[in-house]
Formats: sequence, C-alpha cells, structure tokens
Amino acid sequence: MTHQERPGPGPQVDRRTLWRAFAASLSGTALEWYDFAVYSAASALVLGQLFFPSEDPLAGTLAAFSTYAVGYVARPLGGFVFGRLGDRVGRKKVLVSTLVLIGVATFLIGLLPTHADIGPTAAVLLVALRFAQGVGVGGEWGGAVLLSSEFGDPRRRGFFASAAQVGPPAGNLMANGVLALLGAVLTEEQFLSWGWRLAFLLSGVLVLFGLWIRSRLEETPVFRAMEESGQRPAAPIREVFTRQTRGLVAAVLSRMAPDVVYALFTVFVLTYATQELGYSSGAALGAVLVGSSLQVLLIPLAGALSDRVNRRLLYGIAAAGAAVWPFAFFPMVGAGGYGVLVLGIVVGLVFHSFMYGPQAAFVSEQFQPELRSTGSSLAYTLGGVIGGAIAPLLFTFLLAQFASWVPLACYILVTGAVTLAGLTLGRNPDLEQERAAAGPPAAVAGTAP
Repeated sequence: MTHQERPGPGPQVDRRTLWRAFAASLSGTALEWYDFAVYSAASALVLGQLFFPSEDPLAGTLAAFSTYAVGYVARPLGGFVFGRLGDRVGRKKVLVSTLVLIGVATFLIGLLPTHADIGPTAAVLLVALRFAQGVGVGGEWGGAVLLSSEFGDPRRRGFFASAAQVGPPAGNLMANGVLALLGAVLTEEQFLSWGWRLAFLLSGVLVLFGLWIRSRLEETPVFRAMEESGQRPAAPIREVFTRQTRGLVAAVLSRMAPDVVYALFTVFVLTYATQELGYSSGAALGAVLVGSSLQVLLIPLAGALSDRVNRRLLYGIAAAGAAVWPFAFFPMVGAGGYGVLVLGIVVGLVFHSFMYGPQAAFVSEQFQPELRSTGSSLAYTLGGVIGGAIAPLLFTFLLAQFASWVPLACYILVTGAVTLAGLTLGRNPDLEQERAAAGPPAAVAGTAP
C-alpha cells in the first residue's frame, strides 16, 4: 500500500479526548525540553566559566559541551528502560515517571555549588544530574509520540505525532526566553553569580503543571487493545533487534540530519555568534528565539503536510536543503549584519522543521504496534548518541582545529546523506494494520475522566 492509499477511518475517539492527548504530549514534552534546553543554552553562556574554569574560554566551552553530550549518551538507557515499560505497563505511566525524573534533576542543577565553592566535585555533580536529564528525555520521546498519535486517526498521524515534535522548539523558546529576560534585567555579574539559577529552579513549577495535565488522561486505545488481546510482548527489546532490524536501522539513520542541524542552529550558533562574530549573548539568544517561535507553527504544519504527500519524500527534500544550507549560512553571517544572522538561523530551522515535523510519524511507523514504544525509543536515543550528542562538541573542535567554517558545513552535508539513506531504507505506513491495532470501536470510546 502506498502512502497515498487511504482506507476509511478506524475506530473513533471523541474529539475532547483526542485534543487532550495532543495537549498532554505537547506540553509535557515542551516542559522536559525546557529543562534540557536551558542546560544547552547555559552551556554556551555560563556553565563553562562556573564549573570548568580555564584561562582559555574556548576550552571551558568545550568542557561544558562535553556534559551536554552526556545528556545524549544517557538517552539510550532511558530508551531501553522506559521504552520497554511503555510496551509492557503502558504509555501514560511511563510519561509521568520521565517528567518527574527530568524535572527533579533540572531543579537540583539550579541549587548546585560551583567550582569556586567545592572545586572539581561541582563538575562531577553537574555531569551526574545531566545524565539523569538524559535518561528522562530518552524515555520521554517515544511515549509522547504514541500518546498523541495512538488516539488519532492513522491517516493524520503526521499531524498528531508532531505534538511531541513541537516540544523541543517550544521548550527551547521558553528556555532561551527566560535566559534572555534574566540577561536583560540583571547585570552580567548578577547573571553569572546567581541569575542563571532561576532558569533551572523554574522547572519545579513547570513540572507540577505537566503532571496535572498528564494525570487527567486515559491510556491510549492501542495499548488498551493490546492488554485486552494479551499481545503485550514478553521481551520487547530483543524482539525489536531480531524482528524489526531494518526498521530500527532506517529510523536511527533518519535521525542524523535533524539532530545535527538543530544543534548547529540552536546551541552552537550561540557560541559562534558571541565568540566569532562579536555579538552579545542577548543578541544571539534573540536570534534563536525568532527561529524557535516560527518552528512552533511550522512543525505541526509539516506534520500535517506529510499526511497529504509522501512522508519520506517531504522529509528527504528538507534533509537535502538542510545539508547544503550551511555553505550559504556561514559566508552570509560573516559578511552581513545582525539581520542576516537572524535570517540564516530562521532558514536553517525551517529546513529542520520540515524534517522534524514528519519524523515522529516516520519513526513510529517503522515498528509493529506492540513493539512501537520500545522501537521508537531505541531509534530516537541511539540516533541521538551518534547525531546530536557529539554535534556541538565536534563543531567546537573543528572550528578550533581548522579556524574555518568549511569543515562544519561538510559535516552537515554528510549527516544529510546519512538521513537520506535511512529514508530510502524505511517503509511507508500500512494503514490497514494501524486500524486493526486500535481494536473495535468499543475499545476506544469514551472520554477521559
């Protein structure tokens, strides 16, 4: 069956429950990505000075980005543990647990003493909490995608699955917005001394809000149908690696370009704009805020568009555009003014949006419904380790080693080619199978309490 062949709609969920699931997926993921993104931005701005002091600012930033990578390296553990539980005990229970884990870790980062207070122990504690953040995010994504998409019509999975994809730019928008506000109202000395902590401590309030939303939602229709039929897998991790190998490889490879492009235009660009182009940290954050604001709208638009055209084709066109854009971006921002920097970041994030919007649906469709939480989580986390984890670190190293943007652009080009290979290897959805997995109408009717 091709992507464009559309059988009639399957069992229906009432509209109120459907949009509540969409909101729970979006808000919870946004809150968790706020926690993750506030660390990412702080890595580029202050954490290197506070936890990894060095006479060379670039060396301190490099060390801070190393702990940024720890958050990605920890994700597979979250994917293994929570992805498996999502197929065994349910999507909702897992998502409550991951939200608490990452929220507590982020709150504690805001209370950490710095290197000036306790020496190298401060860096050790920071890395440990960053690891906990990574475990939480690794378990969050797969469940959040299924939370919204398994309530919706499979023919509209691109749009409903994109709820989880809006989380990262929304979280990034909140994180950079909070840091930019603090930077505007505080002196540089105040921000460096204690102001940065407020952005992390705010996580405690946000987590309570997210838990309230998720606690009011039912389990997904697909998981309830699995429970009633007794089809829950006994060893989901083993079954993904033995039965769904092609889908896993395709999904992992498809993740490369989106992760690396996002790291370039939301994380590394802060360092490049401040240290290479001479902009203030507030100006750099402002440019990223503009791009992230547009992504909140563009990602669901791209997801919806992928329901109407071939999902892999749309994804592939965006990946090709993202692969070549850095060859224009770096010369532009080097020769132009601030407006050119903003435009360059916006275009880069537009390409990212049209990869990222369809990505959640594409990844989940590579796995059978009873293995979807495990498979999606593993693909997301393993792809992140070899993609986004090392990207800011490698960008910083390449720039220091070659004093040129060309190696950075070539790196993006390679990741674009890898993503295209993954899309070629992947499959289009079997919508008849999707309808059958949701069970009869009685299994999915009713409203959330």
